[in-house]
Amino acid sequence: MAHGHGHGKMELPDYRQWKIEGTPLETVQERLAAQELRDPWGRNDITFFDVFFKGFKWGFGAFVVAAGAESYLESLNKDKKHH
Repeated sequence: MAHGHGHGKMELPDYRQWKIEGTPLETVQERLAAQELRDPWGRNDITFFDVFFKGFKWGFGAFVVAAGAESYLESLNKDKKHH
């Protein structure tokens, strides 16, 4: 019943790419290990870190440069009429 709409098999990312090193979950894992406990599902929560601000400084810098360039170019054409 799929009628060949070109939907291929969905590719899932490799689970080994998600590391907890350098995230707040690393300290949680260390504190659990100090109490002889462990969280086997902790790696699943790693996807929630660095989602919104990953590359933010480069994106914001590009925005500032683009806005500045647009403002400068508009100031050059202030005297010209568009229509």
